[in-house]
Amino acid sequence: MLYKPVIGLEIHAELKTKTKIFCDSLNDPDEKHPNMNICPICLSHPGTLPVINEEAVKKVIMAGLALNCKIEKNTFFERKNYFYPDLPKGYQISQYLKPLCYEGYLDIKSNPPSREASEGSKRIRITRIHLEEDAGRLYHLPDKDYSLVDYNRAGVPLMELVTEPDFETGQEVRDFTSELQMIWQYLNISEANMEKGEMRVEVNISLTGADGKWGTKVEIKNLNSIKFAADAVDYEIKRQTELLKAGEKVVQETRGWDESGKATFSQRSKEEAHDYRYFPEPDLPPLEITDKQIE
Repeated sequence: MLYKPVIGLEIHAELKTKTKIFCDSLNDPDEKHPNMNICPICLSHPGTLPVINEEAVKKVIMAGLALNCKIEKNTFFERKNYFYPDLPKGYQISQYLKPLCYEGYLDIKSNPPSREASEGSKRIRITRIHLEEDAGRLYHLPDKDYSLVDYNRAGVPLMELVTEPDFETGQEVRDFTSELQMIWQYLNISEANMEKGEMRVEVNISLTGADGKWGTKVEIKNLNSIKFAADAVDYEIKRQTELLKAGEKVVQETRGWDESGKATFSQRSKEEAHDYRYFPEPDLPPLEITDKQIE
C-alpha cells in the first residue's frame, strides 16, 4: 500500500524590535549575561500592567501582507493558561480567536505544480500569523537536581505562523522555510537566526492510506535548522511507512531530532490535548487596525 504524507508546520520567529512586547526592557538576543534585560513587567510582579509595542504589531502586519494574508482589523489578545518555570505569569499573552493575519499563502518550487500556483510551483496555504510573548530559557545543569532560569527572553515579541497540512516531502519543507526566512530578513521583520533560537520550526506529520483517512499525528519539536527540519521529515515518513507496512501502529507522541544519529526519538507519548482556557486579556484593550495603517 502507498501512503501519502500529510505535513503541516508551526514556525515561531522573534521580532526585531528595540524593546520587548509589553515593556521597555531591551530586546537583545546577543546579551550573554543572564537576567540583565528584565523589569517588573516581564517578570510579572503583582500590580504591573502591560502596554503593547506598536512596532511589533506593525511587523506582524507586514509579514502578513508579504504572505498574501488577510488582516484582521478588529482583534484582541488572550491569556493562554499553562504553568512552566520560564513563564513567570503562569499564562502567556497570545492570540487565538482573532489572529492579526489569516488565510495567506506562499508559492514554492514544485514538480509537479499545484493547480492554484503558477507553473513549476506549489501553493502552501497559511492558516494564521499571530503575535504573542516569548518565554524565558531553562538551563538544565548536568549532575544537578535543579535548573536555572534566564528571563532575558521572557516578553520578547514572538510571531507564530501556522500552515495548512500542504507539505508532502522534506524538500518542500526546506524550500518553504528557506523562502520564509529570506522574506523576514529582507523586510527586517526578524533576524531569523535559527542557531540563536530566533526562528524555530515544529512539524506535524501523519500518513494517509488508500482510504484517504489521516493517520496518527506525530509532532517533531525543537528543530533549530532548516536542514534538520527537512531531514527529520524524510526520516519520519520512512519510519511511519515501515511501521504501517509491518502491521504496527503509529503512536501519537512528540519526538525530537538526533542529528548525530540521523533519527527522530520519542520525547513524550500519548500526549493529550491541553485545555489552555483562553479568555480575553483584561489588561490590554482591543486592537483596531485601520486601512491607513495597513497601507
